[in-house]
Amino acid sequence: MDLADLILVIDEGTTSTRAVAFDLQGRVAAEAGRPLTQVYPRSGWVEHDAAEIWDRTLACANEVAADVGAERILSIGITNQRETVVFWEKTDGSPLAPAIVWQDRRTARICADLRAAGHEAAVQAQTGLLLDPYFSATKIGWALENWPAVKAAADANRLAAGTVDAYLRFRLSGGDTFETDASNAARTLLMDLKSAEWDEELCRLFGVPPSVLPFIGACSGALGETRLIGGRTLSITGAAGDQQAAAMGQDCLRPGAVKSTYGTGAFLLANAGASVPVSEQRLLSTLGWKVDLETIYALEGSIFVAGSAVDWLRDQMGLLASAAESEGLARSVDDTSGVVFVPAFAGLGAPQWEPEARGVITGLSGASGKAHVVRACLEAVGNQTADVLEAMAADGVEPGVLKIDGGMVKNDWLCQDLADATGIEVERPNVVETTALGAAMLAAIGCGAYASPREAASAMRTVDRRFSPILPDEARRERRAGWKRAVDQVMAGLPA
Repeated sequence: MDLADLILVIDEGTTSTRAVAFDLQGRVAAEAGRPLTQVYPRSGWVEHDAAEIWDRTLACANEVAADVGAERILSIGITNQRETVVFWEKTDGSPLAPAIVWQDRRTARICADLRAAGHEAAVQAQTGLLLDPYFSATKIGWALENWPAVKAAADANRLAAGTVDAYLRFRLSGGDTFETDASNAARTLLMDLKSAEWDEELCRLFGVPPSVLPFIGACSGALGETRLIGGRTLSITGAAGDQQAAAMGQDCLRPGAVKSTYGTGAFLLANAGASVPVSEQRLLSTLGWKVDLETIYALEGSIFVAGSAVDWLRDQMGLLASAAESEGLARSVDDTSGVVFVPAFAGLGAPQWEPEARGVITGLSGASGKAHVVRACLEAVGNQTADVLEAMAADGVEPGVLKIDGGMVKNDWLCQDLADATGIEVERPNVVETTALGAAMLAAIGCGAYASPREAASAMRTVDRRFSPILPDEARRERRAGWKRAVDQVMAGLPA
């Protein structure tokens, strides 16, 4: 009798790596997590230890396999922080250098020079992306120029460079699989969005040899095998970047459906259907997922700092004992008393796309207290979300409901504030870690447990509650105006 009834998901994030076992109704059977160390060698630089990523990912996966029983695992799904680049040996998978994290700003000057040379319009038309250090290509080019070990490996055809999913699949398969999925490849500035293939001209522009890059495959199906989890051979049948996986997990399967995930940063994705969307508002066109013969595209707005601002208040400023304490402090005051927090620690993402921007807190007075600053920090999440939704509306996407997920949305006050800031209904699912749930859906489709994304979503996603706006329209307009003034101050203070 076949006892396999669970999907094991590896969810490798920015500040932690997790493994979660889901049953085929989307319920969590077991989970395990480990923190990841973020290293800041210089201002604006962010790195990970790729060996730590691998060791802790494998430990989490085996812990969950032992907890549920490896014989119950149908297959494996993988989801990951996108844009982060790992450099490793093709011979044995050993890392050659630190991983450069998506938040890293070290290539801002390279992007500015390429923009000044007139390349951005052509790059955007081909990739759907803008010239920003957020994306992977300039990170790879920079490493080849500045890290001798990486350059030497490339010259000897020993270098593998790819996003975290490709690295994990290589290590899990013992080097048999050197492949990424199309949703992750779409975040590199090196993939042609329509063909879903690496483009030689883009590779030349960014100084990236195509030979170092993995094969681009689908998000669901036979994606590799591993013998390193649970003591048995398991198939990998689902893979997607974290935001695309979250859109799948949120049942954003119809054009116009929008989800927003709140973790380290916040990312809004709108399903754009089978055609590549074109944004006039500096939003991103990206690939949503590739399942069987169907490719779905998306419109995306990226917010670089959300939960990490709360972590900053806790770890750097000492204003919180825990992130959970932020909800009570926000509730303890009626408003921010004029305090506005623009947490541009890693620059501003959509719609400004300004990598040189840095955070500010404005409106401080002698009456300002800890609670006002904490509330302003949480309100910044709603304000940035409203910025992106306004840009989406100008591009023709106006959702009737915003589907939210991620660790931050366990905070009821934040969920209500998102509704108030945006003026639309907000929907929270029962499983708020929908990044992992979406990867489980893709894996369930890939192993044949479900026939389609629609069937998987119908079985595995359920709604917890909805939050409706209660803030009067005039108060919302005043709040938005105050936020925009603060962002204008940030932009006005940029170096010439």
